[in-house]
Amino acid sequence: MDSRTLGDPGTSAFALEKYPFYQLNRTVSRYNAVIEARLRSIGLDVPNWRVLMILGERAPRSVGEIAQAAVINLSTMMRIVQRMARDGLVRLAARQGDGRVREVFLTEKGETTLAAARDATSPVYAAAIAGFSEGEFDQMLALLGRMHGNLGDVEG
Repeated sequence: MDSRTLGDPGTSAFALEKYPFYQLNRTVSRYNAVIEARLRSIGLDVPNWRVLMILGERAPRSVGEIAQAAVINLSTMMRIVQRMARDGLVRLAARQGDGRVREVFLTEKGETTLAAARDATSPVYAAAIAGFSEGEFDQMLALLGRMHGNLGDVEG
């Protein structure tokens, strides 16, 4: 039988192993569990790591932009960022020209911690993608992007 049918939760033939969202959640959960232990050894948790990685790509960013990129709701992200500011990893400032928007900047301590987090998590990433060719990796990203786009078509 077609795996797309077996993965459809609306059918009596449903098979959990064929359900792509189960496989995605299972993979992300395992990844987070592995990196969480590594991050804990340098005094970080996964939400702080996400913020540091996002700001490491481009800073400053607004709290809302970080929340969207991290796939975390805005109120939760505000609490995470405030905690990180108390810990000296980031600093908050009003956006020039629009004081309603809070921008988040990496501090020197945040940059040092980001470097340590990259060192801690990079081997996990390398292990996760081991054996994938460049083409397979690009295809996986394209397929996930397509599925994400398909879901945007049914929102509402």
